[in-house]
Amino acid sequence: MADPIPFPQAPRKGRGAVSNAAGRYERAQREAFDDGWPAGVDEPPRLETIVTTEIAKTIITRNDSPDLSFDRTINPYRGCEHGCVYCYARPNHAFVGLSPGLDFETRLFAKTNAAALLEKELAHPRYKCAPIVLGGVTDVYQPIEKTLRLTRRLLETLQRSRHPVGMVTKSQLVLRDIDILGPMASLNLAKVAISVTTLNNTLARKLEPRAAAPQARLNALRRLAEAGIPTCVMMAPIIPGLNDHEIEAVLEAAAKAGVREAGYVVLRLPLEIKDLFREWLAAHAHDRAQRVLTLVRQMRGGKDYDATWGVRQRGEGPFAALIAERFKKATARFGLNRIKMSLDSSLFRPPKQIADQEDLF
Repeated sequence: MADPIPFPQAPRKGRGAVSNAAGRYERAQREAFDDGWPAGVDEPPRLETIVTTEIAKTIITRNDSPDLSFDRTINPYRGCEHGCVYCYARPNHAFVGLSPGLDFETRLFAKTNAAALLEKELAHPRYKCAPIVLGGVTDVYQPIEKTLRLTRRLLETLQRSRHPVGMVTKSQLVLRDIDILGPMASLNLAKVAISVTTLNNTLARKLEPRAAAPQARLNALRRLAEAGIPTCVMMAPIIPGLNDHEIEAVLEAAAKAGVREAGYVVLRLPLEIKDLFREWLAAHAHDRAQRVLTLVRQMRGGKDYDATWGVRQRGEGPFAALIAERFKKATARFGLNRIKMSLDSSLFRPPKQIADQEDLF
């Protein structure tokens, strides 16, 4: 039985989601319907980005997922202007009464007290040092970081305490902070992963409308590697029937840029994302929509999504096994993942110790 494909709606310029369907906790539900007019007759109005200050109570978020190589993250922003339609963080916007659709990429929240909270949490007597990942949910280098500089202040705090940090981004803005990341990397305290989903500019503009272009991300990886900062390329997500044919090309381009590690995640469609992605397929890839959704379900035991640990990141079944084998062979061919660098937690100095030492001078 074929998956239902929504009627195509006119996408908003510079935005990833096609609609602004209500979140699962809202009382009223909004649903698009076909009024008989062809899509695109009237171009939808341009949506402005609204940023709201959020005073957070804590800043380090912990997880116990066996699928992840880290147990703590910091996300100074809620929502993400990059607008990646597949983003697994979209459903989180429902918790604040907003849509995981267009609201997620236009109604943003900035935790302006992030650095102060981090210093307080690092100074706690019971704090045990382990690598922190910046950007485990939303991108810490999304466009509003240029002016708010919350990520920059977090890095400065981590550098003072000699605390290990990993980063995940789709932005070349990370290059701004080479002056911090370089010295930290020399002490085995920093590592940067950049996601390269496709080398096709047209597809990237539709999938990730406000993220850096593919070549800009590869250039960022090259410059980071030249600065002595360990880099990793993440092909995340691999979307069967849409970008899986690029696995080898992406890994080869990353290896040429000096990258030494690589990883991947297959498309995940939990909660509201499944409907948002169907709308995106209808608007941008209608001719391939059925094939993409059929392959997704083949990798998820016939469902849209399976959240089981050990399965949610890689999928299962013949097509998932084929992707895993291709990725493994390509990384071997291009010299990736021969050595995986672990960050050093032994140099950590709590902020209180630093302050006490400064008082002596």
